[in-house]
Amino acid sequence: MAIRNPYDKYNNTVFSAPQEELTLMLYNGALKFCNQSIIALENNDLEKAGNMLLKTQRIIRELQITLNYKYEISNQLGAMYEYIHTKLVDSNIKKDMNTLLEVRDLIRNLRDTWKEAIVIARKEG
Repeated sequence: MAIRNPYDKYNNTVFSAPQEELTLMLYNGALKFCNQSIIALENNDLEKAGNMLLKTQRIIRELQITLNYKYEISNQLGAMYEYIHTKLVDSNIKKDMNTLLEVRDLIRNLRDTWKEAIVIARKEG
């Protein structure tokens, strides 16, 4: 019996997902890593907190560089991503829980808004 590659399911999901679902996956990943960083910080595991913050920063940068600036909303999202990224870096340097909680809330709000937009777009078309 052949052993299945655990990444096959992931690759199939990512490579076949519509663009809006990929963006949702990025938001979910950023939220996941941000939450893991909060837990690590609460447990005084500064190395893990830092690593999870770096992963969150990379996702936010990916969201930022993939914006399509022919839409006005992209300017606003770009500014929001820049703010979040700056706060993540600051939180990583200072190990500041309050800043991290603020960022988590911002990411969660962006994710929830994106989910609502997907539902509306699918209903309309």
